[in-house]
Amino acid sequence: MFRLALHWQLLIGMIFGTILGVTLNITASNRTTTVVRQPGTPSELPRGIDSATIHDTSGSTVIQYVNDQGEQIKRVVDPVDPQAGVFRSIETLAAVDPAAVAIYETYGMSVAKQVGGWLQRLGGLFLRMLQMVAVPLIITSLLTGVLGLGSSQGLGRMFRRTLTYYICTSMLAITTGLLVVNVVRPGLKDNVVARAHPDAHEAESLINVLFAQLEAMIPKNPFAAVVDSNFLSVIAFTIAFALFTISVGGKTAERIGDAAKAGFDVMMAMTMAIIKLAPLGVLFLIAAVTATQGTSVFMALAWYVVAVAVALAIHSLITLPLILKFIAKRSPVEFFKAMSPALLTAFSSASSNGTLPLTMSSVEERAGISNRTGSFVLPLGATINMDGTALYEAVAVLFIAQLHFERNLEMSEQIVVALTALLASVGAAGIPHAGLVMMAIILNAVGLPLEMQGIILAVDRVLDMCRTSVNVWSDSCGCAVVEALELADAPKPSTE
Repeated sequence: MFRLALHWQLLIGMIFGTILGVTLNITASNRTTTVVRQPGTPSELPRGIDSATIHDTSGSTVIQYVNDQGEQIKRVVDPVDPQAGVFRSIETLAAVDPAAVAIYETYGMSVAKQVGGWLQRLGGLFLRMLQMVAVPLIITSLLTGVLGLGSSQGLGRMFRRTLTYYICTSMLAITTGLLVVNVVRPGLKDNVVARAHPDAHEAESLINVLFAQLEAMIPKNPFAAVVDSNFLSVIAFTIAFALFTISVGGKTAERIGDAAKAGFDVMMAMTMAIIKLAPLGVLFLIAAVTATQGTSVFMALAWYVVAVAVALAIHSLITLPLILKFIAKRSPVEFFKAMSPALLTAFSSASSNGTLPLTMSSVEERAGISNRTGSFVLPLGATINMDGTALYEAVAVLFIAQLHFERNLEMSEQIVVALTALLASVGAAGIPHAGLVMMAIILNAVGLPLEMQGIILAVDRVLDMCRTSVNVWSDSCGCAVVEALELADAPKPSTE
């Protein structure tokens, strides 16, 4: 029976998901509801509220209600409205007025957002399955790969090459972002968000963030790190365990190696079974985003979105393919085709950690990279390599600086942005809200007000999908580069 290749299934799922979401957004995203408490009848209106009117669209939500004191209260949720008192999201409003949110969720939510919420939950089931296998797959795969190196010397060489690749590509990505934002200058064009008063995210010291990652490499309880899916802790302990297994040697190393190989085979089989559900997962996740995302935010931040998209395209479609072609000696088109299931899933899910099992299987099963390389390079990359995110942060900070100062930053300040973004991309990786942490650090480094980071959050979800795909693509290209260098160093068979 004819069966489409996985990447075609994923593409079809993405297309159908987009059509479904856009259709819902166009036809079912507007809703106006009025609710009045009737004396003597049960009502789901929160206590103390007599009536409410909710107007919900894909771009904004207006909630008006009258309390039992006769006071009229109006709450507006709009991610790009520059007026003070306007909330950026329903979550932000919930912290101030939970009663208004309860009214909205019970009576006023549009059909598009209701369906989008359920589509997101269904897509979330697929992501949960990928996250379920991620940690055991990392442990068994990393153990197998490190034990296959045979010595700490081989591991050290691979680690140096991997780290060098990640630092170089991150710096190239940041440089590309800075060049594009200097040419496009999105913050110096007419922009309706220039006077916005968004929510701030507290800045942390870069030294503290980097040191926190160093602390994470020494988990107080390795089992707790596994339970909490702390990738950096899991990776560091697994590598240490593998190195001491090699040091002990003998039958002990043989037994652990056999157990790791058996565990890896089982986890890979489970991962491949989950991957068969990827087209449905992609369909649900894309439909959820397109059903609920209004177009007004993109119109308000159009030049900023263009700058980020162009910079990401240059890095992913020119810089990384050139590295693949001339260093890894691989065809960029063929390698992209092999990695397309992982890249499409990363785009739809906006989660590089969640996509990691699919990335590992694509690298080994489709791209022909050895387990010893893929099992080491990919988990490390998902933790510390953030090309797309570092590029995005550099563009965002210069955009915010252009809005705030009404001029471009000086070259010396842009160098500070580049170096801080590079260090922050390593230090903030793998921690909750890593993008916001990075943003606050870089803004603080060049003296910009931290509250301005909220300006770009309106389009963050879609751009997050793009930069996550670039992160995964860079990790995958790193596998090919390290593999090529390792093979070049491998002893040549004797011809005698």
